Amino acid sequence: MQDGKIVPPGAFLPAAERYNSAPRIDRWVVHHTLQWLSCHADQLHHVGSIAINLSGQSLGDEAVLTYIMQQFESSDVPAEKIKFEITETAAIANLQDATVFINTLSKFGCQFALDDFGSGLSSFAYLKNLSVDVLKIDGMFVKDMLDDPIDSEMVKSINQIGHVMGLETIAEFVENEQILDKLRDIGVDYAQGYHLGKPIPIASLLNSNNTN
Repeated sequence: MQDGKIVPPGAFLPAAERYNSAPRIDRWVVHHTLQWLSCHADQLHHVGSIAINLSGQSLGDEAVLTYIMQQFESSDVPAEKIKFEITETAAIANLQDATVFINTLSKFGCQFALDDFGSGLSSFAYLKNLSVDVLKIDGMFVKDMLDDPIDSEMVKSINQIGHVMGLETIAEFVENEQILDKLRDIGVDYAQGYHLGKPIPIASLLNSNNTN
């Protein structure tokens, strides 16, 4: 928060990564997420899973991995409620570290989503080496898929390979009903975007759920 307004990640994450502060932010987010869930255990039945984005720097930081494991060991929040999201480019750049990171936390019950999938140069070649649970189809293919047949085919291909590997698929950047209908036709499992809902504080979200 700044002056009572929410500051979007894009406004501070580039600087945090430049000065190697991203792992500190990741640790803060993990700690406060588990703390909030622990203090609001009565709300857990509303939660399918909570997604936490991790920076590429954290994938190669053993201290971050150890910290996260310690947080789970001291928390009563089921690890199955947490889904870590890592970008495809970060995973490929730190493939060995990413593999160890994913495999270690998967043993706790955590899930992993590969974010922005399709943006890398060799997406499919690396996919079989990463034991993730979810593929998030890069929004750059989704947003123009109604007008660009190549983008549409990319979405279909990523969705198909994900399902062949037993993974769930999520399409990013869904901004209208027409795109959502197209994704349903293709068989994408989930959708994410402003058409479905904009980011809001968790308290507001839960109040809305309780009202409905």
